[in-house]
Amino acid sequence: MKFVSWNINGINACIRKGLIDFIKREDADFYCFQETKASAERADESILHLKGYHQFWFPAEKKGYSGTLVLSKTKPLSVVKGIGNEKFDSEGRVMALELKDFFLLNAYFPHSRRELVRLDFKLEFDRDFSRFCDKLRKIKPLVIAADFNVAHKEIDLANPKQNEKNAGFTSQEREWFDKFLKKGYIDTFREFVKEKGHYTWWTYRFKARERNIGWRVDYFIITPDLKHKLKKSWIMGDVTGSDHAPIGLEMKT
Repeated sequence: MKFVSWNINGINACIRKGLIDFIKREDADFYCFQETKASAERADESILHLKGYHQFWFPAEKKGYSGTLVLSKTKPLSVVKGIGNEKFDSEGRVMALELKDFFLLNAYFPHSRRELVRLDFKLEFDRDFSRFCDKLRKIKPLVIAADFNVAHKEIDLANPKQNEKNAGFTSQEREWFDKFLKKGYIDTFREFVKEKGHYTWWTYRFKARERNIGWRVDYFIITPDLKHKLKKSWIMGDVTGSDHAPIGLEMKT
């Protein structure tokens, strides 16, 4: 099974930059897209006419903002949109697809923003998301595809010292991620790659991507009961079309 996760930073903009060709070329079983910024009604028709996939859209109530989308070759047993808290669910941030052997979660975590004006909002989301995951994993294993909007450790961003109190690298956000992973959740990329220098997001300014001055904020997380099926987890750093790179996960069936 092949999974792809990507914060596309606007589905219509990404389609203009080659998203449909990317989907066809990768031929993944599941695509989890974050920050679609559109509902199906406002999306370019090329994505709606894409053959071979069931599509599940969860747009934000606010137009042009947030939103998630899952493309699945397999018809899920059920789909849950939201985690049960309206202030987060109105932003279209989390979807859970129930498959035969696992739940697939697609999540777009809030950004704490400049001056950390949304840090409390994000930390509350973090807690609710963790509870939601803990509830689901009692039923089946989890595969989580997400833009967590946090770099976990110093090796996960190019300039840790300069960013210690900035959004996405605050002690509060990182401590939550520590606690989350210590519940047994596995950061799949770090099962294969231990060194720094591997990132999934770069600012559009200062030729940051060209210079690889980035952050790793996009992750595939699995529960321990799926570790024996883990084959590969990687970053597609050469794929453009967004300020994020897509990430891939391969699991044994």
